[in-house]
Amino acid sequence: MAAALALGAPSASAERLPDTIDRVKPSVVGVATFQPTRSPRANYLGTGFVIDDGRLVVTNYHVIPETLDQERRERLVVISGEGRNTEVHHAEVVARSVDHDLALLRIAAPSLPALRLGSSDSTRVGEEVAFTGYPIGMILGLYPATHRATISARTPMVIPARSSAELDERRIRALRNDPPMVFQLDATAYPGNSGSPLFRKGSGEVIGVINQVFVQGGREAAIGQPSGISYAIPSDRIRPLLQEYRNQSGN
Repeated sequence: MAAALALGAPSASAERLPDTIDRVKPSVVGVATFQPTRSPRANYLGTGFVIDDGRLVVTNYHVIPETLDQERRERLVVISGEGRNTEVHHAEVVARSVDHDLALLRIAAPSLPALRLGSSDSTRVGEEVAFTGYPIGMILGLYPATHRATISARTPMVIPARSSAELDERRIRALRNDPPMVFQLDATAYPGNSGSPLFRKGSGEVIGVINQVFVQGGREAAIGQPSGISYAIPSDRIRPLLQEYRNQSGN
């Protein structure tokens, strides 16, 4: 009987998850465009999370708009806070990887709480993790939601392009010959979760970035009939972007 009870008991990392979420949430932000004359002024694009010195934000490349309406003063922003108690931070793209669907943004001061990057190479199939983001955007205000998941597999993944112009011959050849490896998760993510940090339940270390949901049908199907299969880019793919930014900025 004691053995049976032990098998059914929650793991230590699962018991610590609420505390981990409390530490993670202040570092999770919304990525949006902001236009003073528009209603609503903010157009939500996806999720991001703060790393490094508190002024760098990781998100997916595919959520960043190709162009901004400069005449109407549209700009890229990061929104921190929760509910309707939020703050808007001007942001600019300082590094990007189209092939790995990642972008690094630099926000204006002040700094925000930062998450620590863990080693995704040490992540094992079967490991229990979680991710926090904004699955339905800012419809009801900015309220982060956390989903639990298990690493189901490491699998090749074709990173989505925003337009056919990005699918040049070099990229198509690279995706065919050496496609990026990503984590497959047994969890339901939604389009607004793009850019959410995937983290270890106990430590809160980021080991991936949510970037795709397996969808049968159109975008609406991801909301109405989610598949329960999602994908995340390993966090080790973030480090080259950090180095690129440091080389450019002289840090």
